[in-house]
Amino acid sequence: MQFEICLSPKRDALWVYLGTCLLDFLKSMIKKTLKYFWSIRGQFVKYFAVGVSGVVLDITSLILLKEVFGISPVVAVIINQAFLIAYVFFLNKYWSFKNKELPHKQIIKFLTLSLFNYIFSVIAMYIFSTQMEFNYILVRILTIVVMVSWNFFLYKYWVYRDT
Repeated sequence: MQFEICLSPKRDALWVYLGTCLLDFLKSMIKKTLKYFWSIRGQFVKYFAVGVSGVVLDITSLILLKEVFGISPVVAVIINQAFLIAYVFFLNKYWSFKNKELPHKQIIKFLTLSLFNYIFSVIAMYIFSTQMEFNYILVRILTIVVMVSWNFFLYKYWVYRDT
């Protein structure tokens, strides 16, 4: 069976018009999105700097706990996360996002997100390092990369949002 599409000149013009409107809308949205990301680049750079320093502390303490003290990678992640949570919270609150509000509600939100990240980290370390025998440092770096992807926006729009 053969289908033929016969469009009248009016319909052709309508489709061209709708296509042009859609393209204009998409261009506008892309431009607004890029402009927005450009406007928050300073916060992101600071967030990224806190993150990089946190990763250095994280990996260093993980290696120290495992290699020097002989602690298993899973227990080492449990220990080093407790210290890194406080470090990241205060640096991001006061430096990255310049938030001056009382921290009691923010701490609850931050700890909720940290708990999720913590559980994700421990489970990933258990599965990929202990069960599948991947290198524990590689596992840690990859879990950090995954968490960074969602943390910036959750910090900005949920944890440190001005009320």
